[in-house]
Amino acid sequence: MGSRTRAAQAPYRRIANEIAAKIKSGELKPGDKLPSTRELAETYAVHMNTASRALSLLHDRELITGQPGRGTYVAEDPGR
Repeated sequence: MGSRTRAAQAPYRRIANEIAAKIKSGELKPGDKLPSTRELAETYAVHMNTASRALSLLHDRELITGQPGRGTYVAEDPGR
């Protein structure tokens, strides 16, 4: 992150980076279900829009995949 501190990071990026780190470390494995947007918002004490934006960023990075009506899961081949 260079000279930027964790505190200076946008909340949605901090959440996305924490989840991405768990995926990359193997703590979250392919196929694992992620908490819902509401659960993430409660866990990180942020608005649901912020939690949704974090999930969107992870999706853009190809680390997670959504299954309509079922939830959000770690991608089978995260980040390819």
